[in-house]
Amino acid sequence: MSLLNFHGRECPHCRAMDPLIDAFEKKTGQKVERLEVWHDQKNMEILNQYDKNLCGGVPFFYNTGTGAWICGEATAEELEAWAAGS
Repeated sequence: MSLLNFHGRECPHCRAMDPLIDAFEKKTGQKVERLEVWHDQKNMEILNQYDKNLCGGVPFFYNTGTGAWICGEATAEELEAWAAGS
């Protein structure tokens, strides 16, 4: 299972999530793989594999183990539920 965060380097909503992701990783010991998509075509192709009309933008969070996803900014509680697959 992988926890994926697709983001754009200049995206203010994505940057707002960075401290929450850091706190989530510290609290849970789980790693969120951060993939920048605006300047990295390979990462954009990976995003397109997972975002099949779910979000269409960033930030986009995808749990490969459960298929759970979040479109846009989220709370700490929403990140924990996403990682758990709910």
